Amino acid sequence: MKNCGIEKTIKIIGAKWSILILRDLFDEKKRFGELLSSLEGISPKTLSLRLKEFEKNKIITKKIYKEIPLHVEYELTEKGKSLHRVINDLRKWGNNFG
Repeated sequence: MKNCGIEKTIKIIGAKWSILILRDLFDEKKRFGELLSSLEGISPKTLSLRLKEFEKNKIITKKIYKEIPLHVEYELTEKGKSLHRVINDLRKWGNNFG
């Protein structure tokens, strides 16, 4: 089906770890290391790739602080925040499933 909304959504949030990264960013902006620590089992390479994809799709913003030591924070955009209800519904469904 051309231009299917579900297909478009899955292309953005369907990759492994994507929804869990978003879940962690719903609470507040986070540094790379904080995300890496909260997502047990994700590799730094995969996290970096997912964050770049989200940034490209305007789901998150990346802010670089030119301090010593350099640090970067990731935060949801309004577009990213609009996924909160969808992901919360997935959480509710999962909680009621078993």
